[in-house]
Amino acid sequence: MHIPDKSLNLPRRSFLRGLGVSMALPFLECMLPGVMQAAAAPIGGAPRRMVFFYLPNGMDMDNWTPTALGHQFELPSILQPLEPLRKHFSVLSGLAHVNARALGDGAGDHARANACFLTGVHPRKTAGSDISVGVSADQIAALLIGKNTRLPSLELSCEPSTRQAGACDSGYACAYQHNLSWRNENTPMPPLGNPRLVFERLFSASTEDPDLVAGRALRESCRGSILDVVREDAKAFQKRLGATDRRKLDEYLTGLRETESAIQQQAKFQAGEAATPRPAMEKPEGIPGDFTEHVRIMYDLLALALQTDSTRIATMMVQHEGSNRAYPFIGVNEGHHEISHHGNNAGKKEKIAKINRFHIEQVGYFLTKLQTMKEGLGTVLDNSMIVVGSAIADGNAHAHHDLPVLLCGGGGGSLKPGRHVRFDKETPMTNLYLSLFDRMGVKADRIGDSSGKLGTI
Repeated sequence: MHIPDKSLNLPRRSFLRGLGVSMALPFLECMLPGVMQAAAAPIGGAPRRMVFFYLPNGMDMDNWTPTALGHQFELPSILQPLEPLRKHFSVLSGLAHVNARALGDGAGDHARANACFLTGVHPRKTAGSDISVGVSADQIAALLIGKNTRLPSLELSCEPSTRQAGACDSGYACAYQHNLSWRNENTPMPPLGNPRLVFERLFSASTEDPDLVAGRALRESCRGSILDVVREDAKAFQKRLGATDRRKLDEYLTGLRETESAIQQQAKFQAGEAATPRPAMEKPEGIPGDFTEHVRIMYDLLALALQTDSTRIATMMVQHEGSNRAYPFIGVNEGHHEISHHGNNAGKKEKIAKINRFHIEQVGYFLTKLQTMKEGLGTVLDNSMIVVGSAIADGNAHAHHDLPVLLCGGGGGSLKPGRHVRFDKETPMTNLYLSLFDRMGVKADRIGDSSGKLGTI
């Protein structure tokens, strides 16, 4: 890469390069106009990001919803892992997804919940290829502002693969249940669940499908280290940086090395398992190995994507609706979907709360990571808007009103986190998306069943 003189400003979209590798840089002070460098960057000097997390099968709402409103509320047990971050998120109550209800179509709440979460549209009930829903909030934003980043959007999952054909939930096509993001009413954006493919998507010189075009040189470098490929470029670049930016770049490269090592370790585990004789049984769901590690690697990769401005729009389907994953490592041996139909059994509800809390702990891990990523006077978390939630409240009732929703981050100073806010009953969840669009500079009058923008958030 061309190394600018210290007296010049570095473009925001700058990369370290090597054979088949294009590695974006984090936000540095030398990327600001000279007058701003003197006082470091204001929060508004960095881009705003918008991220959506989906958690399946509803919540134990008794242990989710705070009793008090405003700033003076106690965190219920499920949300207690976020206590150190309480100034950086709000609990939003009262939001609904009416179009996730049956509306005459009978069973299929899980498929409808997944399909409706970011679209606000009731999906056509079909098990065939004639699927139809709506454009999702992330893709509306990506169409308008995605050109500003290398990847217009990033779609992730903590599952190794998703079903895109056939029938799944009560006569609904699997595509509804296994996708959050929809480019148009007929075309889902399948999420990546394999950390290696995500890594390649972020650091390949190509922006096309990594399954198809990730070059042999890149794949070979991944077996060693991408950092080794760009080492010489990084050394030359660091010599031109001031002390603060050198520290930021060192922190970024260290974090990247740790994530890369974790992916390599997972690959070794899978290779070893593949060489072991298998019993006469179906292959277990999920990537072999520790599920918590898998989730955190995916969160690490998402954090890197935001930090380097590789994308400003992302979705994370932690697990698809109706997922029956067991969580024996927290004492829940039954499948998640199975016990979500708890019938008000206290023991089952306690296990649901354990699963919910586990997922919130991982959200806390991600938010903390963003909070450590400095951007001028702020952090990546300060400049992000992260929606965490579900289109099902109580899993036993398949309720689609008073949904469990968190809004995290500061939105570049445009949000007022640290509160419990209750909206009027049946307020469309899509009203929240319209409100976030405003803060992203996305002009949209409507999405799905939206009826207007929310008040102060």
